[in-house]
Amino acid sequence: MQSWKVENGEIVCHGPRSHLFYVGPDEAHPAEFKDFHFKADVMTKPGSNSGIFFHTKFQPEGWPAIGYEMQVNNSQGDPVRTGSIYNVVKNFTPPAQDNEWFTQELIVKGKALAVVVNGKVLFEYVEPEGVTGTRKLSAGTFALQAHDPGSEVHYKNLQVKRLP
Repeated sequence: MQSWKVENGEIVCHGPRSHLFYVGPDEAHPAEFKDFHFKADVMTKPGSNSGIFFHTKFQPEGWPAIGYEMQVNNSQGDPVRTGSIYNVVKNFTPPAQDNEWFTQELIVKGKALAVVVNGKVLFEYVEPEGVTGTRKLSAGTFALQAHDPGSEVHYKNLQVKRLP
């Protein structure tokens, strides 16, 4: 876990690719979220890339094979910017600046989701009927991504509220 540390109450990812999964209080029965409102304060350093996976499952290595990734990237070489749902909805304009805290939110209800950055709705998306495979809205946990050794991203005040 050399890519992860807690510093001043912040989760800091900086190092080789890895993922920090939320398991919950009982590892034998990992936490699952279907409909929820997720919120985190995030700060990217220049040239950094990260992500927040949701509706995913724990796996010990590699890119998470299940669920979606909400991108965290304001200036790294990949043109897909913060708030994008990777490979589904692409945002090419950074909604926040490096070296500044911003609030990133994700609201999932049924087959609909909304991404909000600093109180502004970036987009709403409804997953079409018939989506198959492992990249779809379903249920699962969350994972933060350490993308590469050149990326440093800070997270704090992570919150999730289950929606009825």
